[in-house]
Amino acid sequence: MRIHTGEKPFKCDVSKHSFNQKSNLAIHMRTNTGEKPFKCDVCKHSFNQKGHLAKHMRTHTGEKPFKCDVCKHIFNQKGVLAIHMRTHTGEKPFKCDLCNRSFNQKSKLAIHMRTHTDEKPFNCDI
Repeated sequence: MRIHTGEKPFKCDVSKHSFNQKSNLAIHMRTNTGEKPFKCDVCKHSFNQKGHLAKHMRTHTGEKPFKCDVCKHIFNQKGVLAIHMRTHTGEKPFKCDLCNRSFNQKSKLAIHMRTHTDEKPFNCDI
């Protein structure tokens, strides 16, 4: 019900963020403390959320449970599939404010913005 009412009674004393569930505050508190109780048995990388560990484990197992219904490509993350779907729909939600070009990924817009700023973040040492 709190999702519908917007009520967020669980407040962080450090950052003043508010949450609608006590468990979301607990996860947030790990961000403040740096606590990462979920450890990968393969590479010893650690995470502050159980779901992040589960997503990470797919990099070791090669599991790709997310399948595109259009072209049958498979992905290891739901978010990557969502970005991929934009290639089929033509959706380009990231728009340049300077020239009105649109992109299907935020990172592509960021790269494009360098054409307006002449920023060259990568230097050749030779």
